[in-house]
Amino acid sequence: MIGVEASGGRGDRAWSSGEGVMEERSRRWRLVLGGGDADGTGCALGGADAGMDVALAALYDGGAGRGERGAGLGGSAPRVARWLGDIRAYFPSTVVQVMQKDAIERLDLSRLLLEPEMLEAVEPDVHLVGTLLSLSRVMPEKARESARAVVRKVVAELEAKLAQRTRAAVTGALDRSARTHRPRRVADIDWDRTIRANLKNYLPERNTVVPSRLVGYARRQRAVQREVVLCIDQSGSMAASVVYSSVFGAVLASMRSLRTSLVVFDTAVVDLTDRLHDPVELLFGTQLGGGTDINRAIAYGQGLITRPTDSIFILISDLYEGGVRQEMLRRVAAMTAAGVQVIVLLALSDEGAPSYDRDNAAALAALGVPAFACTPDAFPGMMAAAIERRDISQWVERNIERNMA
Repeated sequence: MIGVEASGGRGDRAWSSGEGVMEERSRRWRLVLGGGDADGTGCALGGADAGMDVALAALYDGGAGRGERGAGLGGSAPRVARWLGDIRAYFPSTVVQVMQKDAIERLDLSRLLLEPEMLEAVEPDVHLVGTLLSLSRVMPEKARESARAVVRKVVAELEAKLAQRTRAAVTGALDRSARTHRPRRVADIDWDRTIRANLKNYLPERNTVVPSRLVGYARRQRAVQREVVLCIDQSGSMAASVVYSSVFGAVLASMRSLRTSLVVFDTAVVDLTDRLHDPVELLFGTQLGGGTDINRAIAYGQGLITRPTDSIFILISDLYEGGVRQEMLRRVAAMTAAGVQVIVLLALSDEGAPSYDRDNAAALAALGVPAFACTPDAFPGMMAAAIERRDISQWVERNIERNMA
């Protein structure tokens, strides 16, 4: 339920008496229940509260004739644009995003998003980006430019939030996985760790440490250390996951120690690796909706792997397979047998527990392939664990399942 709280005024008053508490409760229930005989609170609204009530009524009463709360949004673009401005004035950004999502779903406002003036009025968020991407094939050119501006803003915010943590986690994991006790050259020695590891061999009379073992890097050159293949289901239910996956793919592709490939699929497979330098262009290369052929996508992704023991294959899908299930499982088994680290993300989003094919998830688990939902905040840690070849199932138990309990 959306919390009803004005951006100022009555919501921040001090509750100095029992009467004040009851009045505030009546006010909130009045906003939740609506007007007319339905609410039973006997509370009259005025000022900003009345404006909030009208904004809520337009969305959640649908013009059903409930007293004052029967405004409705209808199909009028000017009316919807005014409503979008009103809710941004009355509610915080997080609530605005929920109300926009509800408006698109409940009132079928998707067609109005094809109009540039509407796109300029909305609050950009991941769900809106998903809706715009699903409409991108039918957008007029003028609206497409406005849509790109919306998508660009959301992508920039996500990159600012996620990029630094991802690079730090991945770089640290690559350094740790590349350490050796037999560095080939003096330049490969990690002197700080070598000194710490040999402090017990300190000779006071010589004021020096005699190293009995060296700690260094197996590879200090700028060579590719891991191959990463992101294989993303672009069916309509995976919209938020497509957005986050594209941003993470662009971040990973910017790191020279990784060779990152990204493909999206429904019943066909599209390789978007050449767009990883620009996540906005990448997103507009997707086409949300349609069927699902996971087997075909895995077959294509399998062909991108050149060094199996140094490769991480991440399938992002709800596993509702429209292709050949047994062939899909056979391909996954072949990859794991060759040394590829295969991980299945049932969702990469903040949307909570996803719907997914439990039979396919169980079959993958029997092959030693973990299948789980991952939040964007947890993804950098998951990548670090994969690079270090840690047991991903144990990582999930410690970092995903325990946090959800």
